[in-house]
Amino acid sequence: MAKAAANLAHVTHLRPVPDPAPPRRDRAGAEQASIAELERWATVLRLDCVSMLAVAKSGHLDSSLSAADIVAALYYRVLRHDPHNPAWPERDRFVLCKGHAAPIQYAALAHTGYFPREDLMGLRQIGAHLQGHPDMNRTPGIEVSTGSLGQGLSMCAGICLALRLDGLADTAHVFGLLSDGDCQEGQTWEAATAAPHFGITNLTAIVDYNHLQTDGTTEEVMDTGDVRAKFESFGWDAVEIDGHDMEAVVEALERSRALDRPAAIVCQTKKGKGVSAMEGRFGFHGKAAVSPEFAAEALEELEARLERQSEELDGDAG
Repeated sequence: MAKAAANLAHVTHLRPVPDPAPPRRDRAGAEQASIAELERWATVLRLDCVSMLAVAKSGHLDSSLSAADIVAALYYRVLRHDPHNPAWPERDRFVLCKGHAAPIQYAALAHTGYFPREDLMGLRQIGAHLQGHPDMNRTPGIEVSTGSLGQGLSMCAGICLALRLDGLADTAHVFGLLSDGDCQEGQTWEAATAAPHFGITNLTAIVDYNHLQTDGTTEEVMDTGDVRAKFESFGWDAVEIDGHDMEAVVEALERSRALDRPAAIVCQTKKGKGVSAMEGRFGFHGKAAVSPEFAAEALEELEARLERQSEELDGDAG
């Protein structure tokens, strides 16, 4: 914690997110976040990603922002997990196959109680536990270390088979979040073949299909074509949705748990979603683009959205 505070000591352009917790709502089933609350949480996670990368001066902000709605839906509504008992055997497993988007998972882990929120400002700092890519040996809540694109879905399938051996396949579900870059790797499609072959039913592959990579668009670098149809051809239940439509995201994720075969959810997203200066634009991937001026503008835009969302939630609660 002391190191995180030191990292922030000379960063004058950052401001704490006001009231990070959504307003309390006295209603039946309050433990399950509503769509509006999930949308607000996605904004909170985006704010922390901007702050983290402004301090770190490196990392993958645009890739984190495109996945914020998916990650918020998972951690605040869909996943069965316990921050106080991360090793709970019957928990769902979440694998961030696109490991370079670690900041968005770190934000969700901090806000749900896996470690103090001030640790976020230690991203990529020497001696801190938040690496540039997820590290299962250093960060609470990380199931497997990821970063090499293409390997994540195989890990997910392996976890599913291990859960079967442990007699937990009917209770613990595995969710893997892939990038379009993952879908350009052959190993991904080997795993896609293996899952139906071995009768895996407790697996959901989520593709954050944001169409932009380091060297250009996905279509220019290596066109993956109709990803939904590809999964379907391997025997998966496959749907394609707007990855920023929270209601559609939640519906697809919750539906995937009840299927008798592996599920693929192809989410059409925009890289940098939520920050107008970055949204859907090429040239930000893996670049140290979060200057003080850029961060200030991004935080101002996101804070304004957060304020509107909070007011709407307060109005609904009234």
